[in-house]
Amino acid sequence: MTKRTTRAFAAVVAVAALAAACTSDDDDSADTTAASDDTATTEATDDTTDAPDSTDDTVEEVQSDGSILEAVQDAGVVRCGTRDDLPGFATLDDAGDHVGFDVDFCRAIAAGVLGDATAVDFVDLETADRFTALQSGEIDVLVRNTTWTATRDGAEGVTFLQPNYYDGQGMMVAADSEFTSIDDMDGVIVCVTQGTTTEGNAATEAAKLGLDWEIRAFENPDLIQEAFVAGQCDGWSADTSALTGLRTTYPDGPEALRILPDVFSKEPLAPGVADGDSQWAQAVDWVMFATIQAEEFGITSENIDDFSSTDDVSIQRFLGLEVEGDDGAAVLDPGLGLPTDFAAQIVSQVGNYGEIFEANLTPLGLERNLNAQWNEGGLLYAPPYR
Repeated sequence: MTKRTTRAFAAVVAVAALAAACTSDDDDSADTTAASDDTATTEATDDTTDAPDSTDDTVEEVQSDGSILEAVQDAGVVRCGTRDDLPGFATLDDAGDHVGFDVDFCRAIAAGVLGDATAVDFVDLETADRFTALQSGEIDVLVRNTTWTATRDGAEGVTFLQPNYYDGQGMMVAADSEFTSIDDMDGVIVCVTQGTTTEGNAATEAAKLGLDWEIRAFENPDLIQEAFVAGQCDGWSADTSALTGLRTTYPDGPEALRILPDVFSKEPLAPGVADGDSQWAQAVDWVMFATIQAEEFGITSENIDDFSSTDDVSIQRFLGLEVEGDDGAAVLDPGLGLPTDFAAQIVSQVGNYGEIFEANLTPLGLERNLNAQWNEGGLLYAPPYR
């Protein structure tokens, strides 16, 4: 399908201007329904190729009367706010297609909601514009390495969902610098992205350690890189995952930079939807959970067909397969407004959480750590699907 890449200056018409964002960038119902002959297959939305041409009008019209979930399903496309300039998370490949960790979660949402992982309209957003775009209805969901904070949750009209990456802020320096820890960095210039949580965190950490830092804020990472190359920055501070990705594209090569071992903040990077629509929030949340639960079950895009005849009732429910009960065979429908086989569509078309991580972040040298499964020492934990 055609992908509309918008370098959004955002819709400032209907919403108040917003505080800029981070470089992190920054129903328990157990009702069941009778199974169809082909319960593990969801048909892709009709004519998704032409959907983006009329998406905005269609979605705005439906949103005025119902849930964003209904609007998205009627439009046949998910408008996903992301970016095109952060290696590993969201960039453009040689063919001009979006690729990356966050990009794959946009596709997972489309696969779960529409049964078609390609039914995504990627909307590239500048850091300062992402919440405005969400509030104005320009996008349906924001998946752009954005930190979940109390102020953003309460003041920006955003409902944050299950984080797709647990991160923390770090510091990058020249490989030949004398610094081995941020404790060594007194009287230095630290460069950050303007108006972000990174900027405030750096100031807080310097004060906490009694260090004299001049913090210089730049509009975007490209400008920080230029300043760093010109010797105007002693340190470059951002989320460690972002620093890891940006290091790979440094003009003098990644070996010219070092990321110090210090991590001095909590940065849960999470997708967000506009406040006030619990049905849409639940739908996106359970897409995120599905990628996590699939990995826990050991279900991958490569072996999912092997589970079609499984005797494990939990997996049968998860994949939208028939489960034998007192009233005969039935398929679990938890009332989320999603196809009963939404998890199967996500895994078969995009993959589980581990596959998404390995494809996009492992090549950068990032390890699972906090982003491992709960039973492997990490923070990933999906509620029961029953």
